[in-house]
Amino acid sequence: MIETYNVPHALVHLFPSELVNELQIDMSFRGKQIFKWISIGAQSFHDMTDLPASLRQSLAERFPSLYTSTVANTFIDKQDGSAKLQIKLYDGTLIESVLLVDTQGRKTACLSTQAGCGMHCAFCKTGTLGFLRNLESYEIIEQYYHLMNNFGKPNNIVFMGMGEPLLNLPNVIKAISIFTAHDGLQISKRKITISTCGIVPGILELAEQHIDVRLAVSLTVADDTIRSQLMPINQTWNLYTLKQALLTYQEKTGERITLELPMLSGINTTPECAYKLVAWIKGLQVQVNLIAWNHVDELPYKTPSSKELTDFITILKQHNINVVQRAKRGRGINGACGQLGRIKQE
Repeated sequence: MIETYNVPHALVHLFPSELVNELQIDMSFRGKQIFKWISIGAQSFHDMTDLPASLRQSLAERFPSLYTSTVANTFIDKQDGSAKLQIKLYDGTLIESVLLVDTQGRKTACLSTQAGCGMHCAFCKTGTLGFLRNLESYEIIEQYYHLMNNFGKPNNIVFMGMGEPLLNLPNVIKAISIFTAHDGLQISKRKITISTCGIVPGILELAEQHIDVRLAVSLTVADDTIRSQLMPINQTWNLYTLKQALLTYQEKTGERITLELPMLSGINTTPECAYKLVAWIKGLQVQVNLIAWNHVDELPYKTPSSKELTDFITILKQHNINVVQRAKRGRGINGACGQLGRIKQE
């Protein structure tokens, strides 16, 4: 028997004028009030104390919750303060969202854009799940509010959770428009990053639309043979095609691009791989982020040694490439890069 679900009346993705229409209320300024309340984390119309009591009551009866999703489980990493939420969507699907906390106490919300992922990157737990569906814009936005309501307002947003953001770009762009609204959350676009495994049409669309958020590309390795083995997307858009798209993006936006390299011991950590990366980067303005591979039980890779990483970094620095070794955060709760992986209830 196939289960069916009623699509919920979502509100968090609506601007004030859209709220007025959806809620069927007469006065336009009420839409602005409600929009503001949602942006500070109100979860019920009963919380909106500057609305008339009769209006609060009638809206609460029609919309018992402002959210279509609920937090199913919460995990806290006692080592570094990171947190992971397993969030249950209206149709029973589970996704995961992470809050990363750096040594200065700055909080970054790591949001999912799909349930599962169809990219099948060999080193990523989420890639083993397969693709279930795209998330709606309100399902992306609600992740932020769940993190905010549980742990305080995040300073930054990265679309680096489950799924490939550029394969769900309209909903990602809608979410960004809500996050950055001047009468709402007011998050600077400079504090928002979209991470992609290399979806060339999406990169070019970002450039054309001037979304003005930061772009990160999971490059992994600048060798077509190795990258195709690790990242099947390279068989569709190889390193040459990807670089041409990034050059176009850089020309149209003037922005520096972040290249992310999950480092797999003995695979992409060799001096040869470092020199190939140096050659491939030529002509691009980039920062290279090295991420020591985060362990996943069922995957056959190893985290590199300190010496492997140091030697790799030394080569890049010798060629004046800006390189950062990312701190290990969220590993204790399987919330680090490449470790997210639950889309079904047990």
